[in-house]
Amino acid sequence: MSLSRKLVCLLLVLPALASAVEQYGYRVTDRLPQSRANFVQGLQIIDDSLYVSTGNYGQSHLLHYSFPEGELKQSRKLHSRIFAEGVTVLGDRVYQLTWRNRLMLVYQREQLQPLHSLPLPGEGWGLTNNGRELVYSDGSDKLHFMSPQSGKIRRSVTVTERGKPVARLNELEWIDGQVWANIWHTQRIVIIDPSNGEVQANIDLQGLLPPGERRNDTDVLNGIAHNSRDGGIWVTGKRWPWIYRIELLPKAADLP
Repeated sequence: MSLSRKLVCLLLVLPALASAVEQYGYRVTDRLPQSRANFVQGLQIIDDSLYVSTGNYGQSHLLHYSFPEGELKQSRKLHSRIFAEGVTVLGDRVYQLTWRNRLMLVYQREQLQPLHSLPLPGEGWGLTNNGRELVYSDGSDKLHFMSPQSGKIRRSVTVTERGKPVARLNELEWIDGQVWANIWHTQRIVIIDPSNGEVQANIDLQGLLPPGERRNDTDVLNGIAHNSRDGGIWVTGKRWPWIYRIELLPKAADLP
């Protein structure tokens, strides 16, 4: 084969390689009980604590549990006109999104004492942090990187998979330099490169909550937490009776 023909073949292969997205299934390695009252919107494990943000008007809370024991340590009920969304802990502050109130609520971590709020330009869905900035989603295909001091959005990236926008980004978690995101109303988590928004991997969580565990008010998969002490990945859903520790298992890639 001539050199020019080899170059043509290489150019044809490169786009396919660039668009490759890893595909994963899962194996459950542990589970812990969770109150079915928790309409989970945000989840984070840090030190020996589990922080949970629950939603719905009149039912929104910020909850602090011991982990893994599950003992409720603190509970902060929100105003009945606030629908809470994602949550993250950064330093000695806890940050909690609201859905349509255009506010990020800020608490003192030790006692969950409300301190102040930061403005949001629109809706709030999922929330995490990279150690310096807050990272939140608004239900679109965007991730926004915000100053935790001023609330100023420093940059935004569009999340794409094989060049196509991925919308309905919900609960977020920063894990090993990547953003993991639930896709609302699916059984899928995507792993995103925060530098350019490209989806690096898909995780298929079909069947995680068995049919026999579902009730009429059981809602969608939502909630990702990384335990940095042992590397554990924990996931759950809205009004699910369990949070599950999962191990990723490679699976065959979907055909385009």
